[in-house]
Amino acid sequence: MDQPSLTGSQKTFLRGLGQTREPALMVGRAGLTSEFYRELARLIETQELVKLRFVGWDRHQRARLMEEIEREGRCLCVGSVGHTALFYREQPDPEKRKLVLVH
Repeated sequence: MDQPSLTGSQKTFLRGLGQTREPALMVGRAGLTSEFYRELARLIETQELVKLRFVGWDRHQRARLMEEIEREGRCLCVGSVGHTALFYREQPDPEKRKLVLVH
C-alpha cells in the first residue's frame, strides 16, 4: 500500500460520510474484472471515498473480495456492513482533494 494507514477516528469520520452515500459500484457474480478495477480507479481518483455493494456473495466470500480490492485497487477498506463496504484512497494532489482528514 502506498499510503499510511488511518487512525480509528479518521475511519469513523469516513464511515459517517459513507452512511449518506449510495453504492457507486456493484460486485456481482462476474467478480472482480478488469472493468471493475478501471471503474474503481476512476471513482477513487475523483471521489476518494467509494461505497461498493456486493450482490450474491456470502460473508466469507465478501471478506476475501474486500482484501483483494484493497490489494489490487491500492485502497483501504474503512468499514463494511452487510453487503456494502467503503473504500478510501487519499488523492495525492492536494489541489484535487475532496476530503480532508485531520491527522
